[in-house]
Amino acid sequence: MAVEQTFAIIKPDAVEAGNTGNIVQMIEDAGFTIRALKKVRLTEKQAQGFYHVHAARPFFGDLVSFMTSGPAVLMILEAEGAIAKWRDLMGPTDATKAGKDTVRGRYGKNIEKNASHGSDAPETAAFETAYFFNCFERV
Repeated sequence: MAVEQTFAIIKPDAVEAGNTGNIVQMIEDAGFTIRALKKVRLTEKQAQGFYHVHAARPFFGDLVSFMTSGPAVLMILEAEGAIAKWRDLMGPTDATKAGKDTVRGRYGKNIEKNASHGSDAPETAAFETAYFFNCFERV
């Protein structure tokens, strides 16, 4: 399996609850290398641009409001098969259906407040990492 990079967010609900360190520890314990990390508070325009693929969906406004409600932690993660590996570690989108050994199972509340985000494909990972990190912010 090839080494690849993926994009990850610790969402505002998990940051507000004080779970950033625990989630970063889970990431490192799972064998990821963190290639970039920063804490930001997304603006409405940033959140709308990032989630543009969902613009026509009925939940878009709520999603943008949630993602701008407080600070989030943005990361580029690297590992063999990083995209699938991070998605497995996150667990299902609906935190109520996630196992306790996953980020969402431990720190998420429901389908919206689910503690984390991850890229779903190489093309998505490329867009998402470039959206938030320039070449000088990556190690």
